[in-house]
Amino acid sequence: MQIESAVGESALVAILRGVEPARVVEIAGTLCATGIRIIEVPLNSPDPFASIAALAAAHGSACLIGAGTVLDLEAVRRTHAAGGRLIVAPNCDPEVIRGALQMGMQVLPGIATATEAFSAIRAGATQLKLFPAVTYGPRHLQALRAVLPADVRVFPVGGVGAAEIPAWLSAGAAGFGFGSELFRPEYDLPEIERRARELVQALRTARQL
Repeated sequence: MQIESAVGESALVAILRGVEPARVVEIAGTLCATGIRIIEVPLNSPDPFASIAALAAAHGSACLIGAGTVLDLEAVRRTHAAGGRLIVAPNCDPEVIRGALQMGMQVLPGIATATEAFSAIRAGATQLKLFPAVTYGPRHLQALRAVLPADVRVFPVGGVGAAEIPAWLSAGAAGFGFGSELFRPEYDLPEIERRARELVQALRTARQL
């Protein structure tokens, strides 16, 4: 599944940092019901490859499942073996990007500067993660968009809440990644659902402005 087919109207990535394998399938089911169909399990979570395998088995046909905080090629291989088809990184590592693409996976490398963005693009990336977004702000993205290829999609991640979505969209964001704004290990399912619906609705409303 491609990012473009998974995002549909919502264009949101759920970052389940700290999620445990025992809870991950029901959490993903709640997220899918709200329209969030890209789900990332950061590799500094408890037993992340078990979570990715469980997600791929339960939701892999309807959602794009993968790993976050991917720092090396071995993690790419293990994610693929677990059934994940998305690699998200906090940094721009051409080896990770090329390795993921060679395995037929989607890849979302982290960038902040024009130099990093074009390094990622040269390695084959067509989607970029602006991270940490809160440090740079929408005007930074607007400046980057002026020089990036039109078909390259940028997802701000890190410190973006529902209230900031309109400004980021105006600056050229294609979608967003949400971590603690959406999920923390202590949140129960109703809290996760409430937060997910709020973010999805904020994006829909902003797109109508």
